[in-house]
Amino acid sequence: MRQNPSAPRYGNTATGLMFMATAMLVVPVIDALAKNLSDTIPAIEVAWLRFVVGSLFLVPFVLYKNGSGALWIPRMGLHFLRGAGIAGATAFFFAAVAFMPLADVAAIFFIEPLILTIFSAVFLGDHIGWRRISAVIVGFAGAMLIIRPGFGEFGAVALLPLGAAVCFAGYMTLTKILSDSTDAWTMQALANLSGIITLGFVILIHSPTRDALAFPAPVEAAQIVMIGVVAIFCHTLIILSLKKVRAAVVAPFQYLEIIGATFWGFVFFRDFPDLQTWIGILIIVGSGIFVFYREQAASQ
Repeated sequence: MRQNPSAPRYGNTATGLMFMATAMLVVPVIDALAKNLSDTIPAIEVAWLRFVVGSLFLVPFVLYKNGSGALWIPRMGLHFLRGAGIAGATAFFFAAVAFMPLADVAAIFFIEPLILTIFSAVFLGDHIGWRRISAVIVGFAGAMLIIRPGFGEFGAVALLPLGAAVCFAGYMTLTKILSDSTDAWTMQALANLSGIITLGFVILIHSPTRDALAFPAPVEAAQIVMIGVVAIFCHTLIILSLKKVRAAVVAPFQYLEIIGATFWGFVFFRDFPDLQTWIGILIIVGSGIFVFYREQAASQ
């Protein structure tokens, strides 16, 4: 049978969107565990140790699976830049939290799906019609209902979470570019190594003359290991998703992270959403479902 020339060249859309949705619902576990550690261990150290744990798991596995040269592959510069993107997003996010409430930082950061949609059109050549742009904007409006930010008092500091959003959108874009030629495990190993280097420099610059790091107790070390494991799981799902689906298509599904944060916030801290939050959640889910069915119809 002759293939329909108008059919998309990407893999199974439904599977890819399910991968992204699962990642976004689970990834707030990392934030919950980091919050538990924040009173005793500096946030930048927790972020750096996350990449260390990831490397300890992934580097030996990739070397065993693919051979001694597995971590020196074509386009190493882009792989390093991708890892620096996720590390930069983390550094900007933590810097913003030092000056602003977490809810306000998160609110500005959730401009990221809009930036990713733009990046996917500029760098990946994805077509973004008015329906998909509308779904992203509606999802963002739902996020604003939940987070209810106020920006007026922060001034230039409010640019820090915007920097985090740009870095993460760049990370996602490079993930799409590199996922066609590199397996998910190797990509994650290289990103973790890059994160160690990048955040290591941040730590040295932040505190070059005094010991600002804390030695984790056994319970804290166990939580840090869990952060690393969950990060491996979620970011592997993100890579697998972008192997199958255009970056512009998955952008609205990143708002599902707020739903995951709501669920895990209740599990860990017994924070229960009010009515306005539930309305925002329904709007976010609706925007994701709209994109899902639009892509399913387009692929048939």
